[in-house]
Amino acid sequence: MTILRDLSMLWSLLHILILFMMLYRSRYTRKKTLLLTAFSMGFLIVLNMAGLVLYGAGIMGKVFILTCTLPSLLVFWLISRDRNGRFFFTFCLADTVALWIISVTNVADYYFGGGQYVLMLIGRLALFPLLEWVAVRYIRKPYMELQEAVPNGWGIFAGMTALYYILLAIMGNFPVIVTARQQELPAFLLVLVLMPMTYAIIFTSLYRQLQLYRRQQAERILQEQKNTLETQLESQQNIRRMKHDMKGHTVTLSGLLASGQIKEAQTYLKGVEEEMDTLLGQYCSNPYINAVFIHYVSKFEELGAECRIEIQVGEETLPHMELCQILSNALENAHGVLRGLAAGKREISVRMKYNKAYLLICIKNSCMENLHVERGTIPATDKKGNDHGFGLPTIKEAAERLGGDMTCYTEKGSFVLEVMIPSKVFQERC
Repeated sequence: MTILRDLSMLWSLLHILILFMMLYRSRYTRKKTLLLTAFSMGFLIVLNMAGLVLYGAGIMGKVFILTCTLPSLLVFWLISRDRNGRFFFTFCLADTVALWIISVTNVADYYFGGGQYVLMLIGRLALFPLLEWVAVRYIRKPYMELQEAVPNGWGIFAGMTALYYILLAIMGNFPVIVTARQQELPAFLLVLVLMPMTYAIIFTSLYRQLQLYRRQQAERILQEQKNTLETQLESQQNIRRMKHDMKGHTVTLSGLLASGQIKEAQTYLKGVEEEMDTLLGQYCSNPYINAVFIHYVSKFEELGAECRIEIQVGEETLPHMELCQILSNALENAHGVLRGLAAGKREISVRMKYNKAYLLICIKNSCMENLHVERGTIPATDKKGNDHGFGLPTIKEAAERLGGDMTCYTEKGSFVLEVMIPSKVFQERC
């Protein structure tokens, strides 16, 4: 009947792999990831199944960490996009949950199946697909979103999960398989009961972080919309004011033209045009992007900051939701930094133009002299409270939604933010 045991173990190894593949984020394309996984994991599975046949479950259970866990950890670490606590937690989660099913079916077969491996095989045939259904139905989508949204705090969860895996592996197999140590079975069963409860606490904590992130993002978007609406209202008030003043301008121009003072009328008309541009704050032809600049330029002027704006976009259709999100977060961050500097050191420049196949946004502002940010890293916020620290991650997320990227760094006392977005995105949305 050992063939049933071997088949159940092969089934378990395959589904550990499937579960992990469902939850982690690869750095390669799906096709390349599947090829690398099939080659490396196929070799490890064959190796461990051969060891199971030659040396038995007792021996292989003791060396399983060395023959399967650590090699697969190295392989997936090389393939994974995340090489930090997020990856280790996902890896340990898949392995620990699978080991829990293996342990439960092993104990159940010993007590209720007479050790004939029939109940073990049936249990694993049923539980692993059920686990994957639950993962697809309820866990995968929020878990992937959580990995994207929460960059920190995974290390302690990964450590807890790794300790549970080691605990199950040791208690289940050392010095011999746990079913041969009757006096230790109650303690082992308590660990099996405790583990799901611990995971429930972990996922509850992580899900609350996700809800907090969503709420803060929603509040930030609402604030951006509020700022845009306030700017549009201000523009409407300026337009009404211009309409009122236009009557006086018309009278003046009529008088100048009637008296033949053409040059004076042209000069006066030029002044009216400049006044209109000043009131409307015309930075670019796109009304949404223009509204963002009107709002923040006025805030920079209140600080007495030197502000240089160079916008080279026309009336073409732009993904204004993402671009306004990028610009609002970047300018809000810059405003917060400039507010903390001495009055004579407040400078900011904004360039937004096309370069071949890309739209480039570069925002450069003065910063503290002791601030040092390497290109490609995102600095942590030093502000207090839970509503801070989302600006740069939000910018990066918005840029990636458009198929672009973001980078930031410091140089010569200035903080530089660069965003690059493919122009084809604009064409697709037209």
